[in-house]
Amino acid sequence: MRRSGLLGLAALLTLIAGGAQAQTWPQSPIRLVVPFAPGGAADAMARILAEPLSKSLGQPIVIENKPGAGATIGADAVAKAAPDGYTLLWTTPGPQITNPFLMPKLPYDPFRDFTPVATVVTAVNVLVVTPSLPVKSVPELIAYAKANPGKINFSSSGIGASSHLSGELFKTMAGIDIVHVPYRGSGPALQDLLAGNIQMAIDTVSVQMPHILAGTLRGLGVATLERNPNLPDLPPIADTLPGFDGSSINYINGPAGLPQPVVDRLNREINAVLSDPAIAKRMEVAGFTPIIESQPALVKRIAEEQEKWKKVIALIK
Repeated sequence: MRRSGLLGLAALLTLIAGGAQAQTWPQSPIRLVVPFAPGGAADAMARILAEPLSKSLGQPIVIENKPGAGATIGADAVAKAAPDGYTLLWTTPGPQITNPFLMPKLPYDPFRDFTPVATVVTAVNVLVVTPSLPVKSVPELIAYAKANPGKINFSSSGIGASSHLSGELFKTMAGIDIVHVPYRGSGPALQDLLAGNIQMAIDTVSVQMPHILAGTLRGLGVATLERNPNLPDLPPIADTLPGFDGSSINYINGPAGLPQPVVDRLNREINAVLSDPAIAKRMEVAGFTPIIESQPALVKRIAEEQEKWKKVIALIK
């Protein structure tokens, strides 16, 4: 009984300490690690969130870009950081949802080394090709790829990124031979696409839409089950390949062991930012849908996404 009482006292003291930490946190700048190069969609969304969130928390949020290895370099830095609320990860599917099934060994445990904090947005991808490619629709692209196996390269922002897996899902469902070329972020991938070194990409609306509207890239279809209001003239890829869905979530993670009171405050403050119509509009115009939900709902969503993309990866390995 004495041992049980001591354990209960220890748990109570830990809870009290966590509550006290949440009341005084934050007292210094917060580092938000974006595991991609500047200029891409993840970087843009992180900066849209960071400005109002820093005001509500009363401390600067410093964006730190750490690209490479399918976002695992940045994810590893956060996984090994102190769980004090001062180091967070802008998380796309790669680090925790897809890389465990793509890569034989990761420098961190994707299931145990993070604390899910808050969902931010779902990203809408769009299929684009260079204007020099003689196709103007998804069926025409598939027909051209079948007539020219191995001659179409598609870019991604890194192995395991949604732009990679969306391309692989398209390749598998269409039954075509196209070649994946990974980059260290959407920005560098876009440069080669515009230069004509790459012929195709399925990446976020925020990255591709300005170039679709300018005519420097040709949009063929959105990677969601329904049309997107930003590009209402583009049909879903699913109209040609039934069931095709290449959308993905972006969310905030902390290191494992992040105190629950800190998690709760971050979740509450992030949801408040996303509830601001002006912030939500900026995200929606860029092709993202803000998601307001609790931390337990995010945990459930991550598990569902892991199962979804695990099945996709099994098809391409």
